[in-house]
Amino acid sequence: MNQAPTEVSLKTKLAILSVGLISFVGILVETSMNVTFPTLIKTMHVSLDTVQWLTTGYLLLTTIVMSTTAYVLKRFNPKPLSMFAALVCLLGGIMCWLAPTFPVLLGGRLLQAIATGISIPLMFQLIFTNVPQNKLGTYTGLASVIVSLAPALGPTYGGVMTSVWSWRAIFVGIVPILAILVVLGAFNVSGKAMGVGAKKFDFLGAILLAVVFTSLLFTFNNAGVHGWTSLNFWGWVVWSLVTIIVMVTYAIRGKRKLIDYSILKIAVLRLRLFNYFGLQFINIGLSFILPLFAQTVLGTSAMTAGLMMLPGAVVGAITGPIAGRLYDLKGPSRLLTFSALMAAAGLLLFWLTTSRFTVVLMALIYAILRIGFNSGFGIAISDGSTRVPLRQKSDQNSMFSMMQLYAGSIGTSVMSAVISGYEIHHSTVVGTQLGSRLDFVLLFVLALAILIAVLRVKQLDANAK
Repeated sequence: MNQAPTEVSLKTKLAILSVGLISFVGILVETSMNVTFPTLIKTMHVSLDTVQWLTTGYLLLTTIVMSTTAYVLKRFNPKPLSMFAALVCLLGGIMCWLAPTFPVLLGGRLLQAIATGISIPLMFQLIFTNVPQNKLGTYTGLASVIVSLAPALGPTYGGVMTSVWSWRAIFVGIVPILAILVVLGAFNVSGKAMGVGAKKFDFLGAILLAVVFTSLLFTFNNAGVHGWTSLNFWGWVVWSLVTIIVMVTYAIRGKRKLIDYSILKIAVLRLRLFNYFGLQFINIGLSFILPLFAQTVLGTSAMTAGLMMLPGAVVGAITGPIAGRLYDLKGPSRLLTFSALMAAAGLLLFWLTTSRFTVVLMALIYAILRIGFNSGFGIAISDGSTRVPLRQKSDQNSMFSMMQLYAGSIGTSVMSAVISGYEIHHSTVVGTQLGSRLDFVLLFVLALAILIAVLRVKQLDANAK
């Protein structure tokens, strides 16, 4: 009887790398643009509520595309998917580089959103189907670094490029990399799709999910523009609740399934999904707040605001693979508990010291939080993948990938809405400071909820033994 492989081939490593770097580039640019917002507001004559759609719109479309990948990954072979993602990302990068107006810039970013929406689930699919169980934590830890390092490194990259040349340099730097990834993927990505049989694509399910996600974003966008007590905001709240009810009803009773939602009946998987979603909400939310605070309140340059995030990015990059290896050896419980505690500690410090912020203090606290984030982010999806059978792994992969990107989208929208809400009644500087403090409070509460979810899984696993 043939034994399962215990090592990962060089070709598989290069395949994971090539697809992972497409994801990295897309997300890197997403948070790189955050430090350019003050510049774009002035040069393209748009408001903060408009320019933040470079982040929110990108993450929204990425999420919608990811919602289709449970089907797409079963329907199409990995190589054509990776080639398509790389080429679309390259085209989007060139569009953004040469964009004469804000709509063209946004259009280029939306093309890159399509590429990221395919590449992230494809990267995890290559890991889950080609990496042996004894190395799964290590490789998902590395993959989580690709997904999570990019948002942390993005402000540094964007700040340096913007200060040295212009915001267009952000895209000049990635175009050669994407061209190389097209070639690397062509020679190394391989494998066959699992097949969908007679199953047809659930167009209605995709449309309903897109409507729900978009409605929630517009709800918080209206809060930022018109205020939290406005009729516009509460009208969107009602509409969003209606769309959620319709989507849930269809998901339960519909014959076609965009994603096999039955996996959510597994209590542990639901809690791991919340853990994964919550950590990314915090991660992307902070990558929006901190550079904006540094430039608007402290008066720093884009380069300084970006470099402020660099120590945390480096610490996170080191932590992720170590956490993955410890997961392979010790399991998830202690790591995820440590992750939630460190995230909560970092956010508590942000909240308590907001009025005394300096660039150095913000960088130190952010590094603490990155240790917590990278200790748990990859572990949550890795442990989640062990809770479902092989035939449902693409559904679990798609759902986790979709929700972590939507966490970034809704996180940016909520954080922006809170700050914009304060700016209605205060100056930009005061509004940003007060809004940021409330954002830190909200994120701290979320970190505590993540800790509760981790402890609940520990209890469920203990009861199951």
